[in-house]
Amino acid sequence: MERTEEELVDLTSRVYKLVVERGKDGVLQSEIWKELGLTSRDGSRLAIRLERRGLIGRVKVLEEGRWTYKLTPLRFPTDMASIEKAPCIICQFESKCAIDGEIGPYNCPWIGPWAMKEFRELTQPVAPVTT
Repeated sequence: MERTEEELVDLTSRVYKLVVERGKDGVLQSEIWKELGLTSRDGSRLAIRLERRGLIGRVKVLEEGRWTYKLTPLRFPTDMASIEKAPCIICQFESKCAIDGEIGPYNCPWIGPWAMKEFRELTQPVAPVTT
């Protein structure tokens, strides 16, 4: 059965969501297909699509005497928690903050360190799965 582009986009999103939910330890590709009721062929195509986009890693592993792939997230979606930690939320100078003001994002002593910390956390590479 040939799927429409809309169905493929929906399934691709669902596969990515499940991989992200499993975290850095990853999940076997066969588990995802069973959970979504997909054929191995459709599931593999979706995983390859996500891998080409740089969203997941796909590593061949031997599991219970059968070859399969372990899928791990390479990128995680933005989390509101990082925004909630922004120093601007509790800044005593927030009412005076402006791009061209005495205090602003370019000369703020708190926003730079916060942004760098968030960047480092987001760009930490996910260790590849080895067998």
